[in-house]
Amino acid sequence: MVAEGLAVFIPGQQDTVNEYPSFTVTKDMVPRCALPNNWRLIPIFAKENGKTVIRIAYDGNVDFYGTGEVKGDLRRNDKRITLWNTDNYVYNTVDQGKRLYQSHPWVLGVRSDGTAFGILADNSQRQDIELSNPIVFSSDGSFPRVIVIEKKSPQEVLKTLADLTGKMQLPPLWALGYQQSKFTYTPETKVMEIANEFRRRKIPADVIWMDIDYMEKFKVFTFDSEKFPDPKRMNDNLHSKNFKVVYMIDPGVKKEKGYTVYESGTKENVWVKDKNGLDFTGKVWPGDCVFPDFTRPETQKWWVGLYKNFMATGIDGIWNDMNEPSVFDGPGGTMPVDNIHRGGGNLPAGTHAIYHNVYGMLMVKSSLDGIQKANQDKRPFILSRSNFLGGQKYAATWTGDNKSSWEYLKMSIPMCINLSLSGQPFNGPDIGGFEGNCTADLLGHWMALGAYYPFCRNHTSNNTVDQEPWAFGKEIENVSRTALNRRYILMPYLYSLFREASINGAPIMQPVFFADLTDSLLRDEQQAFLLGNDLMIIPRWATNAKTPKQNWKLIPFEKTDDGYQAHVYLRPGAVLPIGKVIQSTVDYRADSITLYINPTEKGLAFGNLYDDKGEGNGYKTGEFSVSKFSISRLNTQKLKINITKQEGKLSIKRVYRIAFMKGTNVIFSNWSDKQTQYLNIPN
Repeated sequence: MVAEGLAVFIPGQQDTVNEYPSFTVTKDMVPRCALPNNWRLIPIFAKENGKTVIRIAYDGNVDFYGTGEVKGDLRRNDKRITLWNTDNYVYNTVDQGKRLYQSHPWVLGVRSDGTAFGILADNSQRQDIELSNPIVFSSDGSFPRVIVIEKKSPQEVLKTLADLTGKMQLPPLWALGYQQSKFTYTPETKVMEIANEFRRRKIPADVIWMDIDYMEKFKVFTFDSEKFPDPKRMNDNLHSKNFKVVYMIDPGVKKEKGYTVYESGTKENVWVKDKNGLDFTGKVWPGDCVFPDFTRPETQKWWVGLYKNFMATGIDGIWNDMNEPSVFDGPGGTMPVDNIHRGGGNLPAGTHAIYHNVYGMLMVKSSLDGIQKANQDKRPFILSRSNFLGGQKYAATWTGDNKSSWEYLKMSIPMCINLSLSGQPFNGPDIGGFEGNCTADLLGHWMALGAYYPFCRNHTSNNTVDQEPWAFGKEIENVSRTALNRRYILMPYLYSLFREASINGAPIMQPVFFADLTDSLLRDEQQAFLLGNDLMIIPRWATNAKTPKQNWKLIPFEKTDDGYQAHVYLRPGAVLPIGKVIQSTVDYRADSITLYINPTEKGLAFGNLYDDKGEGNGYKTGEFSVSKFSISRLNTQKLKINITKQEGKLSIKRVYRIAFMKGTNVIFSNWSDKQTQYLNIPN
């Protein structure tokens, strides 16, 4: 035992278990005491047919979740998952989608009584997980240590996981806004046209994304001089319209004499080697490419240095793609497993079999260092396609190349929830779908759902129809605007959720059963979901969604119903802070807050609101504010509302309006800056 409810198992006969450092666990595992006599989850280690096999038997009925980025149902019982990061186009190119772009050797088990456990097989090599009884982890590598977390609830298990693996950084506020992307917006005039249309049509948006066609012949850290003759000018123009801009950087570096990045990397000897010790070459978008060996401190330093001039053009965020790594002509679409990573610092030399699953994580870690050094006064934002358990410390993620279909829209909910239950709170799919032609009806429903993903980005391929909110005419444009207006007025609540996730690892997108851990009927619900603890989202297309028995109340956001918007319910006992309709987070001010309240039968409700400047690092030294709200019933017709500032030294002048949910109606108070307010409730 290394802490209460936290046990580490290491097979005594295996002396190579610590040959490679953990890529996941950031805390030292210091033994504290022996296992208690009633501890039941004990791994059994064995060698079978050249593989290391770990079996963990369990008692009673257990529902399984987690296992990272997976397609399929929310409940993972009787599933087999392969952990080998793979560029798996539309999830069906390889192995029927049983392995995708990321690997999370992690299982969350929830018992009938709501108690829960988590199992982490601390191994970067290729693994298979079988969710049967016993649970089976099998691997080609040496025995990993196995970490078992035993807690009273899945929420406590996830908090412990975050303590072990690290929490996501608080992102800049703009990263929570709506984001528009395509493979690819080009040339510069097209990019500005998209930005102007958002502002002209008054559709809220914060970010425009630049895919690989901005580059000169797909060479990273370059710009196409004809299509984008002055990137800084374009980025400055976007900033003047309150847009941020994110640019893609892949790991494959074109093997071309005279290309500065290739020449400098070759001089510094940074490339991954093949089994013969030569620079490994594989084909990606630019043609023949070499790949940085991110296990080497020298490579990391070189990669960090590439970002200085790049970010100086006014780039706000970075998109690391193709970093499984994807190699078009490589075995299984990646590098040979006998490629050599030379290591250095605390990383030993090893084959690609050992470093494959963490290649993307090591890349985004170096990218993060690069953009932080380039923009020291700004919060970093990186999106990565490939990652590993614990990689939430470095980057947000999306679920890769999905399809424009109802199947993939519905699939996105359990995918995002299971990523959230695997320690990655900041995630989402491509809204509208990446491959194939979206339809008006599908885009309307996907935008209405996408407003509630933690990561909210519309992205599509270069061979599909357009997917901007106005692409299908006025009706879907209006549907999209309404959905995004909802996201932006919920920004006070959403930002507070992200802050909580950065402190304790709490998932932002949660399964409905988190509202009642003992209700077995909720365990496989994958149409509805929770956004934080207090909101339940039921997509309009959902049929027979299973919901908690408590008296959650529908929030009437609009006076008229367009038939697309999700139903949003407020938990009994919750206070929901919402703001004003804005066009981007640049306009965000938490100075006028409406508090929606749904008291319990005893008239009680509680909530909080986090606020800071939305950018910069001042929040780390107290430049923030946390306000707490408590509601109590004085009598059948009167409520008392207490507003107190609990944390932080940021001073904000704020007025509040109370919105009491009575049946299907909402009773509003007048605006007031008083810290104690009263609301009379008519019969």
